[in-house]
Amino acid sequence: MEVHRVKIPSDNDSLFNFPLNKYFNFDRYVARDWMEQNWTISLYGIGVYALFIYFGQEYMKNRKPMDLKRALAIWNFTLAAFSITGTVSVISEFIFVLRQEGGFHSTVCAPCSEISDSAVFWGWMFCMTKLAELIDTVFIVLRKRPLIFLHFYHHITVLLYAWYFYSDEIAPARWFIMVNFIIHSVMYTYYSLRSIGVYIPKPIAMAITVSQLSQMVIGVYVNVYAYKALNRGEACDVKYHHLHVGLGLYASYFVLFGNYFYWAYFKGKGFTSIKGTKTE
Repeated sequence: MEVHRVKIPSDNDSLFNFPLNKYFNFDRYVARDWMEQNWTISLYGIGVYALFIYFGQEYMKNRKPMDLKRALAIWNFTLAAFSITGTVSVISEFIFVLRQEGGFHSTVCAPCSEISDSAVFWGWMFCMTKLAELIDTVFIVLRKRPLIFLHFYHHITVLLYAWYFYSDEIAPARWFIMVNFIIHSVMYTYYSLRSIGVYIPKPIAMAITVSQLSQMVIGVYVNVYAYKALNRGEACDVKYHHLHVGLGLYASYFVLFGNYFYWAYFKGKGFTSIKGTKTE
């Protein structure tokens, strides 16, 4: 069975039109080549990140938490707005592919070369923000909030995965990017409201964590679907090593988010940060 070819949509085919790539003079091929040659920048970023976590916590150990409410609110609102814009942009692309002959199979296996420049641009921006999102941890450290393993493990591995595999343009990335944008739209909106003192009922917080767990379930399912397609000899624009890494990461995220959900909402005892501090 061959993968159904899909028409490359134009910006006019989109349900929502945010062709910001035109304003940034974005060239998909230049971006791909740049990432292939420079993905190791993410390793330097991770190195600086790890050093900041250690030395930042040491620096703050005997100091009062910094009052960064205004800066935190601006940061969260910025990421929320970006994620929402990215969501409506990539969803329009996704629906366009889904409506064509290949349906769900094409969304998982059709080459990413068969998407518009605008969608590729948002995929590029998705990768760039994974580096920027390390700043989330800066606020945690400087405000002396508990820093749990899940937080920095997730930030590091998603950044490395996105940058290392970007140039391969794997087909299942349609799903990974779209679902992540959707979850982050909700998550950073929640953080934004919390940062300005808006009370959020506990069931809503629980629902957001459940949505994060569902993201991992979707990620595992899409990887397994692509894996089975390859085993059946079907054309699917992804390699086995991509799927092995993806399955490993999504499985680990599911375990860690599940553990967080259990201890935070059912046991009521909080969970232990890397410094041994309890958080509610």
